[in-house]
Amino acid sequence: MKVLVTGGCGYIGSHTIVDLINNGFDVVSVDSNIRSSTQLLEGVEKITGKKVRNYKVDLCNLEDTHAVFHENRDIVGVIHFAALKTVPESVAEPLLYFHNNLTSLTNVLKCVKEFNIPNLVFSSSCSVYGNTTALPVVEETPLGEAQSPYARTKQMGEQIIEDYSRVNSTQSILLRYFNPVGAHPSALIGELPLGKPDNLVPVITQTAIGKIPKLTVFGHNYDTRDGSCIRDYIYVMDIANAHTRALQYLIDKKNTTNCEVFNLGTGNGVTVLEAIKAFEKISGVKLNYELGPDRPGDVIAIYANNTKAKSKLGWEPKTGIEDMMRTAWQWEVALRDRVLNN
Repeated sequence: MKVLVTGGCGYIGSHTIVDLINNGFDVVSVDSNIRSSTQLLEGVEKITGKKVRNYKVDLCNLEDTHAVFHENRDIVGVIHFAALKTVPESVAEPLLYFHNNLTSLTNVLKCVKEFNIPNLVFSSSCSVYGNTTALPVVEETPLGEAQSPYARTKQMGEQIIEDYSRVNSTQSILLRYFNPVGAHPSALIGELPLGKPDNLVPVITQTAIGKIPKLTVFGHNYDTRDGSCIRDYIYVMDIANAHTRALQYLIDKKNTTNCEVFNLGTGNGVTVLEAIKAFEKISGVKLNYELGPDRPGDVIAIYANNTKAKSKLGWEPKTGIEDMMRTAWQWEVALRDRVLNN
């Protein structure tokens, strides 16, 4: 069975491709490479022994998107990752995010409809909940005010798919995941930000290896146990497996409605300072960091109730924060070693 993965050269997309291939799926990728490169697909090939074709296509271009679907009429489903995802950038450039993230989604849906693609899995985010005080969040937790244009594009993306699903036969799943971190245990693929990263873990590893001189902890006077933000960090390969399970769940027609929502998190909140301590423990590296001001767009605290995903998808996260940090550090060291050896 063939699956189309949009954003397949990205962080979560590439890890999901590995999990799909390991579970017997054939995969094709669509990625414009404006924020990625085919380097991660080369790693996928080394891990799986399968070369994955990537169509270098901007999904905001309907004609080019249509051509990809026309050439792959036999796909059983689409997993849609492709989107811009940097919160601070979205605050500074909201129109860029609304255009890219929503135009690409509507173009994909137009093609899904025309070519009668039966299954769609959408990459959503816990950011749709906003600054909720109801913790841990369940799928029925009301969506709060979006704290960034990025988060708003995820809220709107979900609403677009829900409205589409009411009048079309495509079966859809919205996966709201929390904070994916870490790398494949082979250290052949991992998070590969182009330019300065905004996500915590690559900032940690790049600070530890000397690429970044100092890490800033944004916000240290929040109403949390140590004053820093709380997040639900989840291992990227656990997230990847949830996408495979969600797709199989749709293929097996286990869904009860045309559009279902699942939280993907560990259920445990970890503060930024606790994450730093976990990294220092597994790496033996003392991080150079400072406490800084709050950052616009950041949610104070969020973590998941994952009972629904466990019971309906048969999915369960298996990796703790220290092991997540260990794989992220192994990936960073591997990147450095490749540069030194070339």
